[in-house]
Amino acid sequence: MSHFVGGVSAWAPDGVGEIGEGDDLAVLLLAALSNDAEIGQLADGDIVVVTSKVVAKAEGQVRASTREAELPGETRRVVARRGATTIVRNRLGLTMAAAGIDASNVAPGHVVLLPLDPDASARALRVAIAERAAVNVGVIVTDTAGRAWREGQTDIAIGAAGVIVTESFAGQVDEYGNSLLVTAPAVADEIAGLAELATGKLGARPFALVRGRADLVLPSGRHGSGASTLIRAEGSDFFGYGAREAVLRALIGDEADRAPFGSAAATEELAAAVARTTGLVAVPEDGGLSVETGDPSALVVLGALTFAYGWRPEMDPVRDIAHLRPLNP
Repeated sequence: MSHFVGGVSAWAPDGVGEIGEGDDLAVLLLAALSNDAEIGQLADGDIVVVTSKVVAKAEGQVRASTREAELPGETRRVVARRGATTIVRNRLGLTMAAAGIDASNVAPGHVVLLPLDPDASARALRVAIAERAAVNVGVIVTDTAGRAWREGQTDIAIGAAGVIVTESFAGQVDEYGNSLLVTAPAVADEIAGLAELATGKLGARPFALVRGRADLVLPSGRHGSGASTLIRAEGSDFFGYGAREAVLRALIGDEADRAPFGSAAATEELAAAVARTTGLVAVPEDGGLSVETGDPSALVVLGALTFAYGWRPEMDPVRDIAHLRPLNP
C-alpha cells in the first residue's frame, strides 16, 4: 500500500506475520520489501518507520497481565484521571493514556509495554539494516498518542536514529520579509503520521518506507539526537497536570509536585494573581513581595497560589504579613 504527499512517498508492505520475542526485525523488514514489487529495494536516504508494538514484541515486552497491573511500574507520575482513563508521564517521559500500555493486537490476557529505550531500538535496527542491505537509512519508531487540544489520535515518533527530528527555520525570512522566530516543525512526528496512513491500524503492516526526504537522513555512523529530544522537560510543557489535578496539587503543596508547575513566575505576575484571588495588595520588597493578610482564610489561598507560581510564603513572626519569595530568583 502506498500514499503520495507532494514529492514524498510512503509504502507499507504486506505479508508480515506475527512478531515474537527474539525475532530479527531487519530480516523481516527486508523480506517483506523484497516480496513487494511496487516498493523495490531500500535505497540510501530512505526512512524506515516501524511501530513500537512490533519492536516491543521482538524485545520481549509482552506481559501476561493487564493495563491496571502494569500501569504503576510504567508511570513516573499521574497527570490526570477521568473515569477509567488515566493519563501519565511514563518512564520514557512521554505523556500518554495508560502509559502507552497496549492490549490490542496481542493474545487475550496479555498486554504490550513500550520498548525499554526506543532510540536505542532505532539505532540497533538502523545498524542491522546497514549490515544486511548495505544502505544508509533513517529509522523511526512510532506509537499512537492523543493530543491535549484536539480530538482523535495520530502516530508520533518515540524513537529515532539517523534522522533529523526537528527542522529549525529560526532566523530565516519568509516571502514577505518577516523573520521566523520559533518555527521548528517536528518532522519526525510528521513522518510518523504519514507512515501511519500507509500502514493503517488493522492491516498487519507494521513497517513503512518513506522516500523523498533524504535531506533528513544523517550520514552513516551518525545517529543524531533521537526522538527523546522531542519530549519537553518537566515544568516546560505548560500542562504538567490536568485542570482538576493542578488545583488539588497546589492545595496539597507537596514539595515533590513543584517541578511540573515550572519555574517561578515574575513578580508582577504573582502580584496581579494575588490581587485577583484575594483582593489584597502585594507590595514589592527586597526581591519579593509582602502582603498584609488580615483574614486567615487568605493564607490558604496564598499558600496554593504561591506554590503554583513557584514562590514560597513566609509568615512574619510578629505581624499579619506574608513575605513571598521566589524559589529560583
